[in-house]
Amino acid sequence: MVKEDKTTWKSNYFAKLITLIDEYPRCFMVGVDNVGSKQMQQIRIALRGKAEVLMGKNTMMRKAIRGHIETNPALEKLLPHIRGNVGFVFTKGDLTEIRTIILENKVRAPAKAGGIATDEVNIKPMNTGMGPEKTSFFQALNIPTKISKGTIEILNEVKLLGAGDKVGASEATLLNMLNVSPFTFGLLIQQVYDSGTVFEPSILDITDDDLRARFMEGVVNLACVSLAIGYPTVASVPHSIVNGFKDLLAIAAVTEIEFKEAETIKEYLKDPSKFAAAVTVAAPAAAGEKKEEKKAESESEEEDDDMGFGLFD
Repeated sequence: MVKEDKTTWKSNYFAKLITLIDEYPRCFMVGVDNVGSKQMQQIRIALRGKAEVLMGKNTMMRKAIRGHIETNPALEKLLPHIRGNVGFVFTKGDLTEIRTIILENKVRAPAKAGGIATDEVNIKPMNTGMGPEKTSFFQALNIPTKISKGTIEILNEVKLLGAGDKVGASEATLLNMLNVSPFTFGLLIQQVYDSGTVFEPSILDITDDDLRARFMEGVVNLACVSLAIGYPTVASVPHSIVNGFKDLLAIAAVTEIEFKEAETIKEYLKDPSKFAAAVTVAAPAAAGEKKEEKKAESESEEEDDDMGFGLFD
């Protein structure tokens, strides 16, 4: 097989990137730090038929995109995010589904001195199996221990590293001695591109219920402001009408003004015993309904227990 020269390889890469950009309406920009070739192959297999993965040098990515900006000006939004060790995952499918596949394909890795902790690392209480000669090592890291049956036992859970902390030589040595691989590495989604819009991946976590809740919160705030300044809006008018009706009832209650909606309240004010009687009647009715429900439940349970058979059938 004849190997392509550098110029041909570059032109083929540019053509492939532009073809994918034109074919797929959305993509993920992913970081590929600490991702090996074997793991990348597994990710490609998991995404087969659902997404296309393309890596490359940042300079080549920028050059290809700049050359295609005249055709698709929205691509310029991608340029500021092409930095570091990044690549593209192009898809036509559901972004949330593809993200789940990407995040599931991670591998555990041991801690290395000088690396950056991707997650918080806690050491749980355990018997380490190490001899007493290692006690000073734990003391240097402020980890409370005791000697139990000739081995070192960690007494309390200790936070060793926080997310984003640099892993020191002591922390890396301790984790390796405990056979703890605290970190997971895989494709890290940095930005999402969808039909000309670039946004944070956290936006994908927003559900329809979240949108409804935010919208209703805005409606409530608008109604409150409108009522406070006396400016009628669609959101505040129903509240204004209800509040006005309450004022009319209050006026009718203390004056001789009569209208249909005020008749009941006037009757109760003239004879408070009617109100007490209404409450008394309502309470037994509610209690009777509860008794009927319990009776129906007990009868259904008896029918279930009987199963339709007599003792001597």
